[in-house]
Amino acid sequence: MNTWDQRFQTAEYVYGEQPNAFIKDYAHHLEGYSSIAAYAEGEGRNAVYLASKGYDVTAYDYAKSGLQKTEHLAKKHLVSVHTVLADLLQDKLPVNMYDAAIMVFGHFPIEQQWAVFQKIIDSVKPGGCIMMELYSIYQLPYGSGGPQQINLLYNPLEVLKWCQAHKILHFFTGEQIRYEGMLHTGLAHTIQLIVQKS
Repeated sequence: MNTWDQRFQTAEYVYGEQPNAFIKDYAHHLEGYSSIAAYAEGEGRNAVYLASKGYDVTAYDYAKSGLQKTEHLAKKHLVSVHTVLADLLQDKLPVNMYDAAIMVFGHFPIEQQWAVFQKIIDSVKPGGCIMMELYSIYQLPYGSGGPQQINLLYNPLEVLKWCQAHKILHFFTGEQIRYEGMLHTGLAHTIQLIVQKS
């Protein structure tokens, strides 16, 4: 059992049941697409929200307990979400399979972040949309959520560099207020991106 498996083994949804504010506010960028992959999806709040909007959603996570909570939340909202147990660092992902992909606060060691980003891009069809919100390296002093190690946070300039091969529809880094369950609370420093795959 991994750390995330243990974290999600609670009746309460540790990041809440409501979607991430960025995903909710910018979901209009997904209009016209059908299938969406939600990576590092945890307990399923974003996947269930998008499924309730009529999308065919597949949630990926490597915590079995998180995927079980995703299925439970989907049932509660009378929608269906496919779930896949996968380690984004080690497992292969489908290629050119989804119309769009999202990832919210997926944490990976700095030397592997680009590889994960590329796997996610590769899983989306050309012309598809990728949306992410990530904690930046400037998040540490805020203490409002995310890893306490800087090597698990993202450098905004590096992330912007990764996006340059694609059409950038939205890129932002700076302060955002996030109230997402008991572990994301208050003012935070994030990176947001929306790109259309070349």
